[in-house]
Amino acid sequence: MARESGHSHRTMDALNAEDVAAYLREHPDFLNQHADLVQHLTPPAMSHGNGVADFQYFMVERLRGELGRLKDQQRELISTTRANINNQNRIHAAVLFLLDARTFEQLIQTITTDLAVLLDLDVAALAVEANGAEKPHVHTTGVRVVESGTVDGWLGKRDVMLYSDLNGDPAIFGAAAGLVRSQALIRIQVSEDTPAGLLAFGSRDPEMFHSGQGTELVCFLARVIERSIRAWLDLPE
Repeated sequence: MARESGHSHRTMDALNAEDVAAYLREHPDFLNQHADLVQHLTPPAMSHGNGVADFQYFMVERLRGELGRLKDQQRELISTTRANINNQNRIHAAVLFLLDARTFEQLIQTITTDLAVLLDLDVAALAVEANGAEKPHVHTTGVRVVESGTVDGWLGKRDVMLYSDLNGDPAIFGAAAGLVRSQALIRIQVSEDTPAGLLAFGSRDPEMFHSGQGTELVCFLARVIERSIRAWLDLPE
C-alpha cells in the first residue's frame, strides 16, 4: 500500500497546469460529475462572499462575448445582403434602359453615359478593337476604338477583371481617367464576325470594385449589351 501511495504521489507531482487544463478541455462536464470540487476552486469571476464563487457569472460573460460576435456577424451579413439586393436592382434598371433604346445611337449613349448614373459609378466606357484596316461596325461617339489585341492585353484570357486602389487608364476612360480609383473590365464579344470589345466601369471609391467581389451581375449586364448591339446591327451570333 505504501508503494502505491508513493507512486500516486509522484504521478501527481508530475502533473502541471497544462495537463489539468488539457484534461478539462477534453472533459467539459467534469464539474457536473464532481460538483463537490467547486468549493475548492477560485474561478476568474466575482465572489458573493462567504467563500461562494460565482461560476454562473463566468459562464454568462463568456456567452455575452459569443453573442457579441454573433451580432457582429449578423450585422455584416445583413449589410452584405442589402448591398447585393441594391446592386441587383440597379442592374435590372440598367437592363430596362438598354431595352428601351429606340435607336442604335441611343443604345450606345445609354451604355457610355446612362449606365454610370444608373449604377452609381463615375464613368462607363465602351472600347472596340479595330479589325485590321477596317473600322468596327460602330460609327458613333462614345465608343473608343483601340488596336487589335488590346482587349487581350487588358484582360488576358479572362472575361472579367476587377481592380481596386488604382489610377484610371486614359486609354480606357479617356479624359475621365483621373476620376477612377477602382474599375471593372468586362470582355464584350458581340459576334464571331466582329472584333473584341471591352465594357469598363470606373469609380472614385478605391474599394467599389475589388478582386474578392462577385462578377455575376456585371457579366450578365455585358451579355445583355452584346445581344442588344447584335440585334441593332443585325449580326449573327
